[in-house]
Amino acid sequence: MKAYLTIAIIIAGTFVGFTQTKNFIDQPYLETTAKVDSLVQPDRIYVSILIQEKDDRNKTSLESQEQLLAEVLENLNIDLKKQLKIEDLASNFKKYFLRKKSVLKSKAFELVVYDGLTASKVLIHLEAEGISNVQLTKTEYSKTEALKMTLRSKAILKAKAQATALVSPLDQQLGKAIFISDKYYNNSSYPRNGLLRMEYTTDRKLAAPIDVEFSGIKIECEVMVRFTIN
Repeated sequence: MKAYLTIAIIIAGTFVGFTQTKNFIDQPYLETTAKVDSLVQPDRIYVSILIQEKDDRNKTSLESQEQLLAEVLENLNIDLKKQLKIEDLASNFKKYFLRKKSVLKSKAFELVVYDGLTASKVLIHLEAEGISNVQLTKTEYSKTEALKMTLRSKAILKAKAQATALVSPLDQQLGKAIFISDKYYNNSSYPRNGLLRMEYTTDRKLAAPIDVEFSGIKIECEVMVRFTIN
C-alpha cells in the first residue's frame, strides 16, 4: 500500500510541474521581430601572393623572389612582421618535377593591408618586379564584434517600440520579455568592377596608383522578442 502511494505522489508531482510550464507558455504574449543594420568600410584587405622559382635562362631562385617581395613591401611602408605571413605552412615549399633533374619550388603568402590605395600600390609594384600571381581574397571590418553588440541593443529597443505601438490602441500594457533570439548577417566586400589591375604609362613607367573603391560591408542584426501582455 505504501508503495502505491509513493508512485501516485511522484506522478502527481510530475503533472503539476508540466502544468505550470504549460501555463507559463500559454499566457498572453506578443511576438515581434526587428532588424537594424549598418554599412561600414572594410579596413582589413587580404591579398594572396604566390612566388615561384622560375625555369628561365637565369634560373631565378625562390629565395631571390622572396627577397624581392620583401623589398617591394618594405618600400611601401608595410610591416612584414605584422602584415605578412606564410599562407600555408604545410605546403610552404611545393616541389614540381618538370624534368628528372629540374625541381621548381613555390611559396604562398597572405598580406593584410588597411585601405584600397595601399592594395593597389602593392599590386602595381609587385607586377612591375615580375611578381604577378597576386589576388584579393577577402575583406573585413575589424570592429565587427563591437558593432554587433550596438546593433543588438538598437534592435531590442526597436522591437520594444513596435510592440508598445501594437498594444497601446488596445488599452493594454506591455509586460516583460519572456523570450529573445537574435541573428546576425554580414556580406563580404570586393572591389567594384574588379578594379585590381596594373596601369603603366606609355614609356612603361609606373603610373599613379589606383585608389581602389570598395563597396561597404553591410552588418545586420535581427531580434525576435516575445513580450507578455497585461
